[in-house]
Amino acid sequence: VKPIRWRNLKFLKQLGIHPNWQFVDVYGMDPELLSMVPRPVCAVVLLFPITEKYETFRTYEEEKIKAQGQNVKTAVYFMKQTISNACGTIGLIHAIANNRDKINFESDSALKKFLDDSLSMSPEERAKYLETYEAIRVTHESSAHEGQTEAPSIEEKVDLHFIALVNVDGDLYELDGRKPFPINHGQTSADTFLEDAIEVCKKFMERDPDELRFNAIALSAA
Repeated sequence: VKPIRWRNLKFLKQLGIHPNWQFVDVYGMDPELLSMVPRPVCAVVLLFPITEKYETFRTYEEEKIKAQGQNVKTAVYFMKQTISNACGTIGLIHAIANNRDKINFESDSALKKFLDDSLSMSPEERAKYLETYEAIRVTHESSAHEGQTEAPSIEEKVDLHFIALVNVDGDLYELDGRKPFPINHGQTSADTFLEDAIEVCKKFMERDPDELRFNAIALSAA
């Protein structure tokens, strides 16, 4: 796993997030390297390539869940992605929104206002609201254009994508705005969350063994 620069403290600060939590690089997936990540960890964001193998699996997974069903708790905050190349921002919103009880926000936080306003909305309504929510959209664009993040500019065509992995009430969820719903990956706990989330990341890598473009960051206590 290569380090990723997207943790961008300035981006978080502009959104009004107090620096008691920060994104840190995950340098590798073996126990020794995972032990270097500060604990507790409340979210993992994975950057991965959208390949033909991944798209085939995504279609299979979606059809399987629609046929068999899954348990998704009402407390999970999930939103669709309708803004091109905003997957990094959506990933950050998913990571923060599902840990908003732990995060300290500044009084004028643009992201806190967005979350408060959108809590009662559907995933589609949240996506539409983000389209009109200039404070976050402008922050995303300026951050990308300054080159302080690997998240691409709005216009650039990319084949890389961000998802968030979070623990909501003891279940590990994959949140991807390109998918119709969250994916429940089974039970987890505050103590085992990082290791459990990395196991999900490993499955992405195993499905595309010839690919090297995988990166992970963890939302950790500062």
